[in-house]
Amino acid sequence: MRKLLSLLFLTLPLMASATDIASSPAAQQQNSFAKTIPAFRATYTLLRKSDPVGEAIRELSYLDDGKVKYHYETDISWLIFSDTRNETAIIDIKDNQVIPLSYDYKREGTGRDKYYQWQYDLAGKTATDLKKDKKISLDFTDGLLDKLSYHLQNRIDLINNPEQKRFIYPVISTKGSIKNYQYQYDGKEELILPYGLVKTIRLKREIVEKKRITYAWFAPELNYLLVKLYQVKGGSEQFEAQLTTLELK
Repeated sequence: MRKLLSLLFLTLPLMASATDIASSPAAQQQNSFAKTIPAFRATYTLLRKSDPVGEAIRELSYLDDGKVKYHYETDISWLIFSDTRNETAIIDIKDNQVIPLSYDYKREGTGRDKYYQWQYDLAGKTATDLKKDKKISLDFTDGLLDKLSYHLQNRIDLINNPEQKRFIYPVISTKGSIKNYQYQYDGKEELILPYGLVKTIRLKREIVEKKRITYAWFAPELNYLLVKLYQVKGGSEQFEAQLTTLELK
């Protein structure tokens, strides 16, 4: 009996802790957002000049501590060229605003490999390059996003304001500099994808000095999931991604 009582008292703090986590503001915020965008795994076929050259995966999952994990990876093999990339952003979401906490990037394959690992403290206006063990001060943090999480913010904005025509996102690079990423509404289009027939809206981002244009298609019927991406540079096609499968978790 004494052993049973001792075990009971030992487990009570753990039970209370689990209850506190479930009822915490962060968990409640997460549960609310999960109703808007459930955890998912989307796969894409990557093409170059209409030929399949690889696959991409985009995933969103909810962590036990109330944070959100957003992940994107690509695997490309074309002639003698190979390229694999992994990006992971750990974020908070408050009042439909993405707040970046950390960002990892790894690229391997033909050419030079790259690896970056950053942590962000927007409240403290600092960002830390963990690879170089270097902290930098940020003069501007209002709405600041990393190079992956701005994709999620774009989707959230489309869900909350489908009529919005212009989107501007301040994005911190892997070197710590900040630039505005601008997208403009570019029309509606019905697409036939490996996933099937979907109605979409199209956004356009043009970088004049680099002669690069990126088009992104989002499907209202899939809660504004990104279903196609297409990029050209100097008039030449760079890549295309088309939605193949979608799994809600």
